Amino acid sequence: MAECAECGSVSGASLTDLLPPNARPLLIDMTPRLIGISSMATRAVLGDLAADFTRRSGTPVAIESVGGVDAAKRVMAGEAFDVVVLASDAIDQLIEAGRVQAGSKVDLVCSGVAVAVKAGAPIADIGTEAALRDTVLSARSIGCSTGPSGVQLLKLFERWGIATQVHDRLLQAPPGVPVGTLVAQGQVELGFQQLSELIHVDGLVVLGPMPAAVQISTTFSAGICAGTTQANEVRRLLDFMASAEADSAKKQHGMMPA
Repeated sequence: MAECAECGSVSGASLTDLLPPNARPLLIDMTPRLIGISSMATRAVLGDLAADFTRRSGTPVAIESVGGVDAAKRVMAGEAFDVVVLASDAIDQLIEAGRVQAGSKVDLVCSGVAVAVKAGAPIADIGTEAALRDTVLSARSIGCSTGPSGVQLLKLFERWGIATQVHDRLLQAPPGVPVGTLVAQGQVELGFQQLSELIHVDGLVVLGPMPAAVQISTTFSAGICAGTTQANEVRRLLDFMASAEADSAKKQHGMMPA
């Protein structure tokens, strides 16, 4: 490096070189990053995909996962995010409210509901619709979520004509609390939740997916938040998450590409 005779500045040096060593990390902290929010069902797969995108693009991505109802409320209230991932109908509502950019919605994954019991408990029969109904009726307690899958499960109980019978035995997990945790801790005997959430919980056994005749499937979609200043980079992120390159991670987490 050469010093300028007139001004004493150093030519050929980068901005980082000119900073004192203890100030250099501050420059890294100023790197633009994408901030997102999602429901708990997609927490694990989005974590893997976000890390993969960062390795490929150099753009850091931080996605907070909370209960889906709470996530939608926060975006609706105008909290600053670049991207949101929720059940498809929730994204539609955010678009209608002007909180997500029209035309930015991208379907990412389809997720089915599975049934679980605590490790060591008897293995119940859920192989057919009739068997699952009998298992629900015999369970001392039943856990489900407050999200879309839980809403659909309650409708199924109504269709079966057992909603009143199981009402007092039903526990809906608080937003952000996995049903699998309640199962593993013995708070509920039979748990229904997205397979993607159950497979990451220790202390339980996944009996399998709900029978095809009554399977509850949710499509999770992403959208670009209306207030973002990084729409182009978010679009790059969503293009990657919806590409075939992301399929293996989705399947690994118990989901299928949308």
